[in-house]
Amino acid sequence: MVSVRPITPTALVDELVEAIARRAAGRPWTRVALDGADAAEPGALADALVAPLRLRGHPVLRVRARDFLRPASVRLEYGHTDAESYLWGWLDDAGLRREVLEPLAPGGTGRVLPSLWDAARDRATRADYTVLPEGGVLLLDGPLLLGKGLPLELTVHLWLSPGALRRRTPAEDAWTIEALTRYAEEIVPTTEADLTVRYDHPAHPALVEPQRR
Repeated sequence: MVSVRPITPTALVDELVEAIARRAAGRPWTRVALDGADAAEPGALADALVAPLRLRGHPVLRVRARDFLRPASVRLEYGHTDAESYLWGWLDDAGLRREVLEPLAPGGTGRVLPSLWDAARDRATRADYTVLPEGGVLLLDGPLLLGKGLPLELTVHLWLSPGALRRRTPAEDAWTIEALTRYAEEIVPTTEADLTVRYDHPAHPALVEPQRR
């Protein structure tokens, strides 16, 4: 059983920062993913966490899953609107692991590549490597991040009801709803994630919590 606790956007940021800080205690780096459909704008929430974490003494690195997509020749092999490819084939999991997640594992170097592929131009971003100091936090955002076995210390899922997902998804991206619906049914991110936030209305979020006995 779970309980749903309404919370203000400011309080949500405060509670997520506190949760991240708890996970960060004693770790060289803490890898955090904010998972959610593009319609939920997980990147905006990730951005809101940066300043409060830095105020608590944690260097922060922002990474966007959209900067680790596969080249168009692979990603769009079955067309621009293939739901199966979007669900399982768009993200360059291996590149994300190699360039970002593994260097921030215990015993890693801390040297990461913040972006790999410019999907709009379909070419490498040619970004420079950067070093995240120890005590640092990685904030990764994007859709369909869970269920892939990515090494992460904390995962947050922004849940949208089917109606909100349809309403908030632009018409040109409506084809992604099939994949996102399958993701909700097959991966069940609400149980896969460490924390779930009901996010139909970003101004009125709610934290989903296990019900205490």
